[in-house]
Amino acid sequence: QVQLVETGGGLVQAGGSLRLSCAASGRTFSTYAMGWFRQAPGKEREFVAGINWNGGSTYYADSVKGRFTISRENAKNTVYLQMNSLKPEDTAVYYCAARAAVGNAVVVVPYEYRYWGQGTQVTVSS
Repeated sequence: QVQLVETGGGLVQAGGSLRLSCAASGRTFSTYAMGWFRQAPGKEREFVAGINWNGGSTYYADSVKGRFTISRENAKNTVYLQMNSLKPEDTAVYYCAARAAVGNAVVVVPYEYRYWGQGTQVTVSS
């Protein structure tokens, strides 16, 4: 069982930055692929960024590529999402998710993830 807790959300002006953190419980964090997803009101949950078990592979949605960076510190059981040049359309609840690693793959589909955090709100004002 893995418990995930996201922090770092908030209100920021367009063009600003935020860094989200996701702390995981347990001693097997390094064996999990991790992902960040978001869900805006009235929309489906969408993939934002993913990272494989050792941080060697990452993947981003086109909408955030070049602005967001996913990283992880296995020694701290934490995955991060650095968000720069934020836009109003980035406003959403952001969730981190975990699943057992599949080789070095980055997992991009939400139904492949077994564990989810409670989410943290990110609001970008124009």
